[in-house]
Amino acid sequence: MKNIENYLDEHENKNLLRFITCGSVDDGKSTLIGRLLYDSKLIYEDQLSSLQDASDKNGTTGAGEIDYALLLDGLKAEREQGITIDVAYRYFSTPQRKFIIADTPGHEQYTRNMATGASTANLAIILIDARYGVVTQTRRHAFIASLLGIKHLLVAVNKMDIGGYNEETFLTIRQSFSDFAQKLDIPDIRFVPVSALKGTNVTARSPELTPWYSGPSLLEILETVDISHDVNTRDFRFPVQVVIRPHLNFRGFAGTVVSGTIKPGEKIHVLPSHKTSIVKRIVTADGDLDEAFAPQAVTLELEDEVDISSGDMIVHDNNRPSLKDRFEAVVIWMSETPLKAGSNYLVRHAGRFVKARIEALVYAIDVNTMEQKAVDALPLNGIGRVVVETTKPLYIDPYAVNHATGSLIFVDELSNVTAGAALVTDTVFVDPDSARVISDGKSLLRDHVERREFHWEAGLVTAKDRLIRNRHVGKTVIVTGSSTQTVSDFGRQLEQRLFRMNLSSYFLGFSSLSRGLASDVTDNRSEHDAQIQRLGELARILTDAGLIFITALPAADDYTIERLSLLNQPNDLLVVSIEEADQRTLGAATITLLESTPRETGLAAVLSLLASNHVIPEYCI
Repeated sequence: MKNIENYLDEHENKNLLRFITCGSVDDGKSTLIGRLLYDSKLIYEDQLSSLQDASDKNGTTGAGEIDYALLLDGLKAEREQGITIDVAYRYFSTPQRKFIIADTPGHEQYTRNMATGASTANLAIILIDARYGVVTQTRRHAFIASLLGIKHLLVAVNKMDIGGYNEETFLTIRQSFSDFAQKLDIPDIRFVPVSALKGTNVTARSPELTPWYSGPSLLEILETVDISHDVNTRDFRFPVQVVIRPHLNFRGFAGTVVSGTIKPGEKIHVLPSHKTSIVKRIVTADGDLDEAFAPQAVTLELEDEVDISSGDMIVHDNNRPSLKDRFEAVVIWMSETPLKAGSNYLVRHAGRFVKARIEALVYAIDVNTMEQKAVDALPLNGIGRVVVETTKPLYIDPYAVNHATGSLIFVDELSNVTAGAALVTDTVFVDPDSARVISDGKSLLRDHVERREFHWEAGLVTAKDRLIRNRHVGKTVIVTGSSTQTVSDFGRQLEQRLFRMNLSSYFLGFSSLSRGLASDVTDNRSEHDAQIQRLGELARILTDAGLIFITALPAADDYTIERLSLLNQPNDLLVVSIEEADQRTLGAATITLLESTPRETGLAAVLSLLASNHVIPEYCI
């Protein structure tokens, strides 16, 4: 009994290595893992019998031969096509170590699946077909592994048996990959010549077939690779998942330690409230702990009654992440809909969702040349650099320092589908005052409006509430024409007529704006544009407040009206143009009146237009 307990205790305390297999299509990834499990005597008899039957039906290795890839490729479509589509996980152990394998697909269209499998891996095995050498997908997967912070790369040059275990082939591929890998941030890269089908150099060395190779077998490398320095033990980060309150005498904050360590008696800091306290206990189902470390799931009890909710983060008082609502990240795009600047998404970060906007698409990365290219959109499986803006600050560290708080995912707001994965970088590449990929002033203004609407903070009173109270919706009416006096008089009289109908109206003359809100503008070259922008912002606010806002804007042209219309979004303008009989008609006008038109007739026409557009009730006219 004691020997069994010792064995179980020894097995439980074995070091765990997570690794993935990746590479191009048909490089032998699934076959390698199947062979690894088979030669390690880790396949049960019933599994072996089922594998033999599946090999006879769907195998690609010939009659009577076992197709080891079918151990991993369990989907019907995978077996029919002889490819890997989804990520397949396998668990096994040897006397030295426990392993979790993620077998990832090689097709480019399934690159997002590969990134998913690599996100939790300590090591990546990249297979290269000895017949074809380093190909595009080899580079893509190696680059993604580097982006995701994988520090150990095992390059298995597979199918060496086809070429007669030629040393020159192995050396050529090793040199080619090494040249490419100089651009990657992977400190530990090793090469092994293997034949997954024959088992050469997989679980044991095969000196009779590869006498020129003196290194360890693939399994020996997996058992001995040192990953002790890959975990961040310095920065304590604890996203709170749930508050546990079983009775009046206990309040605990449950979650997973994503990095660092924590002990009772240590001072902590709570984000975003910036409250501090002392850790009283570290509670688990198996009893209290003297220390908790990543990736343990624990409950922290504090000395003080601190208001902490799900989504908050507990950190050491003297070691805090940055709080940022604007940052730069490298993104791996996983959606059929291309990523574009100005797009809105939900961001999932450290256990909470926050609204986010892609402020700028800085560049895309060519995985073949590592070249940075200016693009308007990032397609499916594209990799690029973006500037992200969020409605609430995130508690982030650079991904290179802390994987847990430096990574996030983009979620489509409508479909709730994961659209992309992002890795936070150290700095913001795009200066807020620098010109981005925007070609003209109209695009720049549209970008400003999108940012404004993204951050627009509405109250509890809705537009429907205002409609019920006011009996009308908000609207901006621009009165323009060649005569300053005429347009001002018309605007004031329209305000008065609406007010007498018990409708909420407000008139502002343009001179009041230029001497008030825009009085601080001193640059004559931009004075008019600045005044128009402030008028547009004011119109947006007053319309949102449910007012019928009227302003007189003499001699406005189509360009000015277009700017005001853009600034007033998501609401529409109503433009009244009062012109002389021989004057050119304003293209942006909603209604055009002649100066000779009787004032009552003109006012009645505008009121009728407001009623037909469902701004005011019809019974008012």
